[in-house]
Amino acid sequence: MGFYQDHILPHLVDLAMRNAQLAPYRERTAAAAEGQVLEIGIGSGLNLPLYGPQVREVLGLEPSPRLIEMARGAAKEARPPVTFIEGLAEAIPLDRASVDTVVTTWTLCTIPQAIPALEEMRRVLRPGGQLLFVEHGLAPEERVRWWQNRLTPVWRPIAGGCHLNRPIRTLIETAGFTITALENSYVPKTPRMMGYLYQGRATP
Repeated sequence: MGFYQDHILPHLVDLAMRNAQLAPYRERTAAAAEGQVLEIGIGSGLNLPLYGPQVREVLGLEPSPRLIEMARGAAKEARPPVTFIEGLAEAIPLDRASVDTVVTTWTLCTIPQAIPALEEMRRVLRPGGQLLFVEHGLAPEERVRWWQNRLTPVWRPIAGGCHLNRPIRTLIETAGFTITALENSYVPKTPRMMGYLYQGRATP
């Protein structure tokens, strides 16, 4: 699995994230970011061109060295300066209350320990800061949920740890955030078990 995880999987993840159906969700999330931004799981840097002039700097946290290398090209074209941090979301190497915005886009599904990671995000946010998120997760329909629960054990090992069935709202609130805006929808032209979205904003 080492070669697959280190060399093949990063390219598969990048290809999946380039799905044109995801672009409007990604754009809305990045457009709301401001100040010092910490992006969790920056991947190949697809969000970097979308940050507006209200963003002072982007700190990109990413556990995959291969994806960081892929993101460096996108950083050259980005408006704000970008600093990459190789590390895990469960142990963010930043001081308490040091960033204004945390951004996650299709990231919480793959983090092994989602609640500790969210608690870390809350720790590094300044008072009045915001968590902006767009994530796929547990659907409301019983039949879709049945498929999500059934497929996740098979899907997770081949998809970089991706869980199809995480209850995103519950995870965020359990970690101590207050959700101030939330929209749920299915991504068009995407299998329902993979395409139920949670997009919104939360405060510490």
